[in-house]
Parts: sequence; C-alpha cells; structure tokens
Amino acid sequence: MLADGNIITAMALIGDGMMAIVRPHRDAQAWNVGPKPWRSLMRFMGNHPTLTRCIGVAQVVAGIMWASREERILEK
Repeated sequence: MLADGNIITAMALIGDGMMAIVRPHRDAQAWNVGPKPWRSLMRFMGNHPTLTRCIGVAQVVAGIMWASREERILEK
C-alpha cells in the first residue's frame, strides 16, 4: 500500500513541475502560503521564471524516476 502513496506523490511532483514549466509565476503564487521565509522564497521564484522552469524540469525528471522505481518494485 505504501507504493500507491509513493506513486501519487510522484504524480503530484510531476504535475507541479509541469505547472512550473508552463506558468512559472502562477506556480510560485500557488505556493505563496506559510511562514515568511517560505513566502519570500516563492516571491523570489515568481520573479525568476527561468530558475522556476529549471526547477520544474528537475521535478518532472525526479517524479518520473520515482514512479519508474516504484513500478519496478511493484512488479517484483
């Protein structure tokens, strides 16, 4: 059952990464809640769309790798 939760988390990582790639400012705004240091980071990310897109690409790659790993585990 843990693997199902891991796949859902990987899917969320992929989805958020795609949002960061397609609409970096909107993605940063979506996460602009919480403690002041976090909100400051999200404002910074919103003002630096290229950096936000690069992090989004990393999220998508990590999510795909994570989901692939979980799939191999489930096949065993």
